[in-house]
Amino acid sequence: MILLDTHVWVWWVNESSMAGSGMQRIIHENQGTGLGVSIISCWEVAKLVERGRLELTMPVERWIEQALTYPGIELLQLTPRIAEESTQLPGEFHRDPADQMLVATARVYDIPLLTADSKLLAYPHVKMAG
Repeated sequence: MILLDTHVWVWWVNESSMAGSGMQRIIHENQGTGLGVSIISCWEVAKLVERGRLELTMPVERWIEQALTYPGIELLQLTPRIAEESTQLPGEFHRDPADQMLVATARVYDIPLLTADSKLLAYPHVKMAG
């Protein structure tokens, strides 16, 4: 299983050209073993729509419901351990709470994260998919 960063999940579901062929290949290769989506990504999508930073072709509730049914998707719940880990990440980490939760989720589940976020790619204390 791999964990999809929120933007990767959105790009894949919306068939955006932002999800380059390398990301699409990694997603396809991991569909059989699981594509994790953190519940925090559902919140993040809803917040992006609320703030006008993401436009969807349908109401956010319906988009999330449909996006969670894509092949291989597994919704990963937040747990007390993930909440704790998000506040104790080793080394330097930026202050974005959603990113902290995503990295903590990948670390607790011991799965690689698929992202295009340069801040996350530069963080040495989480496995990256690819």
